[in-house]
Amino acid sequence: MKKTLFSLGLISTVFCTSTSAADLDRIEVEKRLANADKNHPADLKRKDLTDINLSNLNFTHADLWGSDLRRSNLNHSNLSGLNLDLSVLSKVNFSHADLSKTSIFGVHVGSANLTDANLSGSRFIGVMDKANLSNANLSHALWGADMKNQSMGLMRASLNNANLSGADLSYANFDRATMRYANFSHAKLHNTVLFGVDLSGANFSNADLSGADLTGTNLEEANFSGANLEGTRFAGVKDKSKLKGLNTSKNVDKALID
Repeated sequence: MKKTLFSLGLISTVFCTSTSAADLDRIEVEKRLANADKNHPADLKRKDLTDINLSNLNFTHADLWGSDLRRSNLNHSNLSGLNLDLSVLSKVNFSHADLSKTSIFGVHVGSANLTDANLSGSRFIGVMDKANLSNANLSHALWGADMKNQSMGLMRASLNNANLSGADLSYANFDRATMRYANFSHAKLHNTVLFGVDLSGANFSNADLSGADLTGTNLEEANFSGANLEGTRFAGVKDKSKLKGLNTSKNVDKALID
């Protein structure tokens, strides 16, 4: 696992440090965006955009592939549908940003601020440990491992210690992700696929897990206090006494535990 995550970080670092991209300020970025259209996107590919205030901008006609956006402020910006593969996004402020249907592959987004961000329908493989995704929209997100394309070993989403409190993860797929000690309190996980996910120490207090699939997951020390477990599948759980908080969970009798 450590080797896989290291490889993801190394890929992003190599692509960003190997380029001779010039530093750009907000004024130059705005000029490029103003002159861009669908057929002629603003060229921000592999550019150094670290520590820049890029809030409230529309990047839908921009090429940000492989760019370095560390610590930049993209609050309320529109990045819907973009390819952000191999970009460096650690500690970026994406709060209230539109990242719907984006592709984010081989990227480190650790400690990023994604509160209230729209990530619906997005595709993510990379590291998002300690990121703040509270009240974010991840409905229909495809953050599961692609088992047909694993030539570099198992590449998956890592959200260890991430804050997903109040987030909407309905119909999302996190197949084989690692989400140790993630906070899902009051989150919506209706029909969410969590097959084979490491959820040890995760907090599901007062979350809606109706119809969620937790088959083959690691639930050691996971907390389900007050959670709605109607139709939640716990296939492979041999001893449900190890599931913390079941005595206060809702619809435990309708959960599928075997």
